[in-house]
Parts: sequence; C-alpha cells; structure tokens
Amino acid sequence: MTRKIYEITGPDRVHFLQGLVSNDVRRLTEGPVYAALLTPQGKYLADFLLVPQGETILLDIDAGLAEGVVKRLSMYRLRADVTIAPSALSVFRGTGPAPEGAVADPRDPALGWRLYGEKAGDDGSDWDAIRVEHVIPETGIELTPETYILEAGFERLHGVDFRKGCYVGQEVTARMKHKTELRKGLTRVRLLGEAPAGTPITADGRPVGTLFTSSGGRAIAHLRFDRTEGPLRAGEAEVIPDPL
Repeated sequence: MTRKIYEITGPDRVHFLQGLVSNDVRRLTEGPVYAALLTPQGKYLADFLLVPQGETILLDIDAGLAEGVVKRLSMYRLRADVTIAPSALSVFRGTGPAPEGAVADPRDPALGWRLYGEKAGDDGSDWDAIRVEHVIPETGIELTPETYILEAGFERLHGVDFRKGCYVGQEVTARMKHKTELRKGLTRVRLLGEAPAGTPITADGRPVGTLFTSSGGRAIAHLRFDRTEGPLRAGEAEVIPDPL
C-alpha cells in the first residue's frame, strides 16, 4: 500500500468537494469520510479517504491515482477559494489497539485505524484476508475504470450518500440504486484450487465474472448473479459462491 496525502484548505473546501464526490462531505464533522470521484457516466475514477484536521481536509489516496485526481480537482476549482497541496504527513494503519491520535477507517471496523504523522506503513495485519472476509475492494485490483461503485459495495462501505444532492456521476448511480436489484457485483467465493487475480470465471464455458483477490481458500469475485447456477470455474479451480 503506497498512499499520498494532500491538504485541502480554504473557506470553500467543504462546498467544493460536496459537488464532486459520492459522499456527504458535511459528515466530516463526525470523522473521516470514504468517497469516490466518478466520470459523468458514473464509472469509477478514484476512491479515497477525506480526514478532518482542524481547518484542513486531508486527502488520503493511492499514490498511483494521486496526480490525476489532484489535476482533475484543480480543473473543477474555478473560482472556489480552495488550495490543494501535498502534505508532509504519512499514514500508518493497523488493526490492534489504536494509538493516540488515530482515527477509525470509515469503511468497515475490520479495517482498524489510520494514524497520520511521520510514520508510513502498517502493523503487519493480513489485509488481503481482511478484505476477502468482508469483500472490501482495493484500488487497481477490484476497482478499475470499468467499475460502478454500487456493484463494488460502496453503499455497504459507507462510501455513497443518496440524499446529498448532485455530484459528478450522481444520476447514473441513483438510477442503479433504484433498480429492483443489482444484476452483478462483487461477492465472496470459495476457491477449490488456485487461480490468479484476473482469471475469468465461467459456467458451462460461458463467462460469468472475474476472480480477484484470494486468501485462505476464499476470494473476491465480480459475478453476474443471474448466471451462477451450476458449476463455476476459474481456470482449473472450482468456484463456489460464499456471499456475506
């Protein structure tokens, strides 16, 4: 996990972000907020944590996405009184007793805490096992430019708000929410055998999804829920649905 931290400052910082990201930024008064930046077509561009720190909002983001996201946010800034600048802070995360000053990860209690300071890295927790157990997607693995955030579980992970008003990609996300049910999305499966992330999952030779992160005989998979009857395979491995 390589993260970059940016500092968003200025009197318009909350209003500015509120019109762009998937979650209600006003909730920063209660603690960190998990959110995504989407395309106008509702597809994933990036996910990140927004963390309140006095008059500053920390943007905690995957290093590989950081430059592009900051550039895009700067394009939207227009006349807003907002500054986005790299921070000298790093993030250290863990799942044991939280050190002083740490904040809870807002996605799921199993992800523990995050501490912003001089130290970077983590406490050695088995993050893949945690993510598989709780079906928590990771930037660049389960979360790609083809992802729709509701299929990736963002509602369950407290990463989207349906009452906050407009943001980029909101219309598509709202339409997906009000369907009777999602036809496809991330779920947990049992894996009998081994197959690398990215292996297509098939049913009777027909493609029905993709295998992603695996740990301890289970994995995260993206599946078409209406096509999972009968034996499923990912390469030589047998795949058995094991939903939350």
